[in-house]
Amino acid sequence: MLVLWILFLLATSVIGLIGFAAFSNKKAEDLLPPAGTFVQLGDTRLHYVDQGQGPALMMIHGLAGNLQNFTYGLATPLAQTHRVICVDRPACGYSKRASHADASLEAQADTIVSLLDHLQIESAVFVGHSLGGAISLAAAQRHPDRIKALALIAPLTRLPDEPSPVFKPLKIESSTMRSILGWTLAIPATIFRMSVSLKVIFGPEKFPSDFAIRGGGILSLKPQTFISASRDLQNAEWSMPQIEAAYASMTTPVHVLFAKEDRILDCKLNGEDLRSRIAGTQVTVVSGGHMLPVTQIETCVQFIQGVAG
Repeated sequence: MLVLWILFLLATSVIGLIGFAAFSNKKAEDLLPPAGTFVQLGDTRLHYVDQGQGPALMMIHGLAGNLQNFTYGLATPLAQTHRVICVDRPACGYSKRASHADASLEAQADTIVSLLDHLQIESAVFVGHSLGGAISLAAAQRHPDRIKALALIAPLTRLPDEPSPVFKPLKIESSTMRSILGWTLAIPATIFRMSVSLKVIFGPEKFPSDFAIRGGGILSLKPQTFISASRDLQNAEWSMPQIEAAYASMTTPVHVLFAKEDRILDCKLNGEDLRSRIAGTQVTVVSGGHMLPVTQIETCVQFIQGVAG
């Protein structure tokens, strides 16, 4: 009888966690519905925002992020002189990807380049933040004729020995376990760790009070955000060695903006040292944290405009 009671309590707890995850998912979508357009590209249904006219900028966000990281403040001023496309990477934000689809960084780069085809854009400057920087590098290696230049903000360019402690809970190799945790424990854990995580991700700068809605932070309470971020972390371990091996043969102009106090990625290893790995790389170092597209909008606008011309 005791065993039955224990099983009953466990089942009730699991059902409760799943119900809470479903509620959290709906609440996040109600508070921040899709802001852009959808297009089916192969196995991926991409969500993107397209604004402005002129030379194209393709904005690619980082791990566990979404296009709101760029529409927060960067997209509008850049759209005064450029066509700015902010995209939810495959399986991030409101973009969806088939469960059997290739989720490697290279495959994500190919999908984003195929968005250029859909939009009838011959070439663009790729703006990549954090993990989006690694995907931008992969795009330039695989499609050098489609990428005019890279404007990388706090990019992942070197595979670290270990991920940042903030992202360590995402290090899950089993896809089944990712889904189980995503729909049970992940959301309560995310809420519990939210304040500490934001201090690390934004630090030493303060995270803005309106980041949850305006910056897309509320979408971290969707189970899919956890699941896709965990898969991205796993795929970065597989893809980065190949991406790094191709640095020596790259010809696309590379420009990097990094903050020396970044608490997520090491400025020297991922930024300054890139000069010796990709010929001609230009690196600008400023004071600040990892979320420069949100905390230092004017600096980022000037940096991107400088790269794009």
